[in-house]
Amino acid sequence: MSGRVVDALNSALHGLLADDESVVLLGEDIADPYGGAFRATRGLSSAYPDRVISTPISENAIAGVAGGLALCGDRAIVEVMFGDFIALCFDPIINFISKSVGMFGRPVPMRVVFRCPVGGNRGYGPTHSQSPQKHFVGVPHLALYELSAFHDPRPIFDEMLNSGTPAIFFEDKVLYTEAAHLDGSWDGLFRSRSVGPDATWARVGLDEDAPPDWAIVAPGGMASRALAAMRRALLELELTCELLIPSKLYPVPLDPVLSRLAAAGRVMVVEDGVAGGGWGAEVSRLLYESLWGRLRHPVRLLQSPCAVIPAASHLERGHLIQESTIYSALAE
Repeated sequence: MSGRVVDALNSALHGLLADDESVVLLGEDIADPYGGAFRATRGLSSAYPDRVISTPISENAIAGVAGGLALCGDRAIVEVMFGDFIALCFDPIINFISKSVGMFGRPVPMRVVFRCPVGGNRGYGPTHSQSPQKHFVGVPHLALYELSAFHDPRPIFDEMLNSGTPAIFFEDKVLYTEAAHLDGSWDGLFRSRSVGPDATWARVGLDEDAPPDWAIVAPGGMASRALAAMRRALLELELTCELLIPSKLYPVPLDPVLSRLAAAGRVMVVEDGVAGGGWGAEVSRLLYESLWGRLRHPVRLLQSPCAVIPAASHLERGHLIQESTIYSALAE
């Protein structure tokens, strides 16, 4: 697949609506000609006017409607215009949609996906730049996924909607305009390959199987920054690194990559979320639990400081994890 990541996302949504008449897409300003704040839904309302519905500005109400559709057997995809606003959906997601799967004495499929544009580096300020993944880690019957330039989004949507449990699909905003890298290469130096029976992981590194000096675990939005740091570390410090990118954040499917992590000289986990708990801390805990005695050094965890994201671009860059942050950690 070629083109931008947002094009791959748009194509996946087109395919879902074409293949299954029970799929309904809800969100603010998702109809043409606007096609969503990041243009991910362009063309969908023109092709499927009865099932692509622009809603009033009420995330709580949208989430409630999506839960009702799921209870009736439909498949609902909700676009939350900015992932920060999923805080307004917290009650229906936690206390209604996810609990409905297992609190009625029998399994009840709740096929709902919340699409959440997240992350900073766009100058959008404190309330439009957050990475709220940590707030949903560990919720029963709720799965978390993340968009990646190295994963085809269509199989991920199929998995989320066919599992019978609700899911949140985090989409780092910086990815939308990046190129999709599904052809096995990245900048001519590193190559990518799928890992695991369901391609739940992408592995990007040198085209060799020798254990790397560093194995970096990072979700899709962090990948380009990690790869730039890896390239610099190879050329300037002669450190070999490989990047492991999960499509599913929680529950974390570590089994397919444990052998690579155990063989690496050091392991680093990187995320944009603020320090204090969070996805990266959960991954680190699981690595210690699974690889205690095989890790050669403590897991290095990189997270943004526990502070409000500044609006000024130069302050925002200093606050969030950047290529230079990862490179400095590799070089220590």
